[in-house]
Amino acid sequence: MKRLLSALVLVGGVAGVAPAVLAAAPIPEFNGGVLPSLAPMLSTITPGVVNIAVKGRVREQNPLLQDPFFRRFFNVPQGQGYEERETQATGSGVIVDAAQGYVLTNAHVVENETSITVTTKDNRKFAAKLVGRDADTDVAVLKINDGKLTAVPFGDSDKLQVGDFVVAIGNPFGLGQTVTSGIVSALGRSGLGIEGYEDFIQTDASINPGNSGGPLVDLRGNLVGINTAILAPGGGNIGIGFAVPINMARRAMDQLIRYGEVKRGRIGIAIQDLTPDLAQAMKEHGTRQAVASLALVELLPRRAAQFGIIDPVEREQRALHAPQFAQGGGEAVLPRM
Repeated sequence: MKRLLSALVLVGGVAGVAPAVLAAAPIPEFNGGVLPSLAPMLSTITPGVVNIAVKGRVREQNPLLQDPFFRRFFNVPQGQGYEERETQATGSGVIVDAAQGYVLTNAHVVENETSITVTTKDNRKFAAKLVGRDADTDVAVLKINDGKLTAVPFGDSDKLQVGDFVVAIGNPFGLGQTVTSGIVSALGRSGLGIEGYEDFIQTDASINPGNSGGPLVDLRGNLVGINTAILAPGGGNIGIGFAVPINMARRAMDQLIRYGEVKRGRIGIAIQDLTPDLAQAMKEHGTRQAVASLALVELLPRRAAQFGIIDPVEREQRALHAPQFAQGGGEAVLPRM
C-alpha cells in the first residue's frame, strides 16, 4: 500500500511542478471557442455500461493430497481430497438491448458463477441471469429485468481501420466507471492462445483488470468491440490491449440467446502456416501461403465432420510420407490473404 501511495504522490508532484510558462500558456480556440471533447458522446452511452460482481465456487484439490505417498499414509481414498472454496470477481459489461435487458460481457468474467450482480452507472443493482456463455469466443450474455435501461448501439467492426480512434469504458480495479482513449493499433490479431477463436482488435487504449467485458466504442459512440485481455509482462498495462470484434461477439450472442450455446459446424479441415520445412517437403516456393489439411495429423476434426474413412492410419502414414491432395485425405496450399 505504501509503495502504491508513494507512486501516486510522485505522479501528482510531477504534475504539480510544471513550469509556470506552461501553466500560463493560452489554450487554443477551435470553432469559435468550442474545444473538442468526447463528453457529449460519452454522456449518451456511459449509462449503458455496467459493473458486474460475481460470486462463485470452484472445486480444488489440496496440493498435499496429490502426493501418492501422502495419500497412502493417511489412507485417503481415490477421488477424495477435493475442497470447494468461494470466489469473487469483478468485471464490466455493456447493455445491448434495453427492452429485453440483455447485457454482453466476457465469458471468463462469469466463470463458475453462483450469483451475478449488475450495477448501473446510477447505482441501481440487479440480480442477473446467465443466458449463456461461450468460452471459445469469450462471450457471455446476461439478462436483467428493468424497463429503464440505456443500450449502446452496435457498430460494424469490419469497417474499422488501423489508426481509428476508439474509447474503452469499464471498471478497472473496482474503482468505478472509467474512460480511456486510444487508437486501433492492429486488426486480426491471432495466435495468442487466449481463446479458441481469435480475431482481436488491438488497441493502446488503457485496459486493466476489471475492464474485461466492457465496451470498446468509436467516436460516434457505436460499439465495435468487447475488451477482453492485455499483454502485461510486468502485470500492468503497457498499451497493448485486445478486444473481441463486435461482429464476432454479436454472432455468438444471437446463438446464446436462441439456444443457450453456440453451435458450430465442422468441415474436417485444419489450417496451418506453411513453414519452410513443409514448403520444402511439398516442393513449394516461398512460405506466404497456408496449408489446408484433411486432418492428416489428427483425426478429431475429420471424425467430428463425420467423414467416412477407410483404414485412416494407413492413409495418414501414406499422406505424411508423400503429401498430396487426394480424395479423403491430403493437403493443398492456400494463398495467404
